[in-house]
Amino acid sequence: MLSRHQDPIVAIATAPGRGAVGIVRVSGLGLAPYVQALLGVALKARHATYLPFPGADGQPIDHGLALYFPAPHSYTGEDVLELQAHGGPVVLQLLLARCLEVGRQHLPRLRLAEPGEFTERAFLNDKLDLAQAEAVADLIEASTEAAARSASRSLSGAFSQQVNELRERMIRLRMLVEATLDFPEEEIDFLQQADAQGQLEGIRAALDAVLDRARQGALLREGIKVVLAGQPNVGKSSLLNALAGAELAIVTPIPGTTRDKVSETIQIEGVPLHVIDTAGLRAGEEAADEVERIGIARTWAEIEGADAVLFLHDLTRLGEPGYDAGDREIAARLLPAARIVHVYNKLDAGAAPPAAAPGERAVAISAKTGAGMDELRRLLLELAGWHAQPEGVFIARERHVQALRRAAQHVELARQHAAAADQALDLFAEELRLAHDALGEITGAFTADDLLGEIFSRFCIGK
Repeated sequence: MLSRHQDPIVAIATAPGRGAVGIVRVSGLGLAPYVQALLGVALKARHATYLPFPGADGQPIDHGLALYFPAPHSYTGEDVLELQAHGGPVVLQLLLARCLEVGRQHLPRLRLAEPGEFTERAFLNDKLDLAQAEAVADLIEASTEAAARSASRSLSGAFSQQVNELRERMIRLRMLVEATLDFPEEEIDFLQQADAQGQLEGIRAALDAVLDRARQGALLREGIKVVLAGQPNVGKSSLLNALAGAELAIVTPIPGTTRDKVSETIQIEGVPLHVIDTAGLRAGEEAADEVERIGIARTWAEIEGADAVLFLHDLTRLGEPGYDAGDREIAARLLPAARIVHVYNKLDAGAAPPAAAPGERAVAISAKTGAGMDELRRLLLELAGWHAQPEGVFIARERHVQALRRAAQHVELARQHAAAADQALDLFAEELRLAHDALGEITGAFTADDLLGEIFSRFCIGK
């Protein structure tokens, strides 16, 4: 381990603010003498002991529970001490200061923990692999029940197990290829005898299945950004309120009521959707004032960064020359058609929606009555690429998806080399190695130190 990972560390492990219970956590090697000096008693391993937490003057700072977990049977794999006190910020700061004060005599290198450092040590001490460690943060940050259950599944090792099984299958195939390269004079074709082609096809199919589930898990974690766009007074704010089930945006018949974006995160089948209502787009004319002009500029900026755009049309105004021309002008500037859903609003007015163009996603709704909203939600999930049930999905991050995609690309190149007439086995072996390394990045079997720093810096302090 790096030198900083050999220092004992301490931090308040509970969230800032007031609560019934607050925890101060210490982790390091050889904490037993320190515990005796801090609390005045020796603690029984893995038993909760109720006692006073004495200050420097011998008077108790608080009374609470102390738990001592000797290495390696602890969260971090080191000795861990947890002090569970009343959750007032002053009490916890006093306990933290006392821990550091005693540390100057018995643990001179004791320091405040950095964000995520407890979990980082659990990874470095083989208590968790990297995917499981990331799942700790994902479980804490989960915004939906489905995301929380999927993060818990990853934390238990479901994702890592599938990745490790793929790596084991790849290792066995690499051994066969290396043996063939080492003994080219052998008359027996090791690869043909062991059905290397069949093994590779099996690995590719399994890798595709894991990649598909990882993409679903990434959707549960990240969600998609959906922007509501269209001309003024087509019902964007009404649609946001209908999707959210609450009156979030002001709705009036006056065009240009929405001057700035209004955001809300909703969920559909557990998938978070970050919905943004924007200022109405005026095509072929100037904004009414400077504020509206700025709002329209921000609308286009949001559209550029959107995963999907709901392009709203007013059914009651279709056929009006100025209105239709405005929609065509806006459509020309929008994202590729694959990321657009045409939403024909005000179905309650009795107007019929036009027929959808080939390949166009379109739905007619009434944001006022709720008609067509279920179909719109289905289209949004389809656009997001969601198809799996949450119970079968593990949480995943974009870096996991990218690593799996690289592994799949290398496996495909290996298949091509193996199928070639000259069977370029050295290139075949190299592509298998690169695929194996890409899979290793997911669990941390092959990970650069700078990636670890990036991952754990996003954790909260005390975790």
